[in-house]
Parts: sequence; C-alpha cells; structure tokens
Amino acid sequence: MRLTVNGTAIEIDADPDMPLLWALRDLAGIKGPKFGCGIAACGACTVLIDGQPVRSCSLPVGGVDGEVTTIEGISAGGTLHPVQQAWLEEQVAQCGYCQAGQIMSAVALLEAVAEPTDAEIDDAMAGNLCRCGTYPRIRAAIRKAVALKLARA
Repeated sequence: MRLTVNGTAIEIDADPDMPLLWALRDLAGIKGPKFGCGIAACGACTVLIDGQPVRSCSLPVGGVDGEVTTIEGISAGGTLHPVQQAWLEEQVAQCGYCQAGQIMSAVALLEAVAEPTDAEIDDAMAGNLCRCGTYPRIRAAIRKAVALKLARA
C-alpha cells in the first residue's frame, strides 16, 4: 500500500482495515500521533489529511485518500511552525501526551480561518481532550500563533 506522509511517498505492508494510527506508528515509524482512546473521542491521534484533521485511530489505512501530515511534517527546514512556537512561548504542555493532536487541530484551524474568534477556537478544539486542563493556555497559544503567522507573512 502506498501513502504520502509528510510529503514523502512510503510503501507499507498493511491490512487495509488496520487503523492509520498503527500503520504510521508501527509500520512507518512515525511516533508523533499518540494512542489515547481508540474510539476517536480524545484527539491524541489527530493527523491532517489534505489539511483536514482526522482521528487516525479510527480511520482504516485503506480508506486514506490524500496526503497525510503528522506533527513531524509541519516544521519547514527546521523552523518551528507558528503553532509550535506559540505552544512553547505559552508553555501549554504539562504532561504533553495530547499535544501533538492539539497542535494538529490548531494548525488545521489556522489554515481554514486566518484570525479565529474564541468561539471558533473552542469549536475547532472541542474534539481534543487535555487531562491536564491546559485549555486557557491552548486558546492563548492559538491567538499567539495568529500573531506569529501574521508577523512572518
């Protein structure tokens, strides 16, 4: 089976019913997406397919139609993505387990909405759970990422 992941075509030998998460982690060695719940409820496994956030734990790898982007693929040439930079500056992460999925959802939001309102942020991030409760920092980081993105333009 052929997938394009983070801009690179890869071949994997997988059952088409295998969840994309396990194909990425176990067969392709891409460890950014995390297993959280296995039922697409927590968002720890979020990746982008053609820029849209999807829960890789519940999507069969055979159903992937488009380019997969994981957290490993959002930094260009060693430069942090504005969302990653904002995450660091706002010290969002505590345990860090959910952060890759949180960041991927935030990246998708900012690609769709250049300057989201708090309600749009809350709506876009609602499917990503954080056991540590860093939601106020997440919102602040997304606002900061908007400013960083505008400054880079």
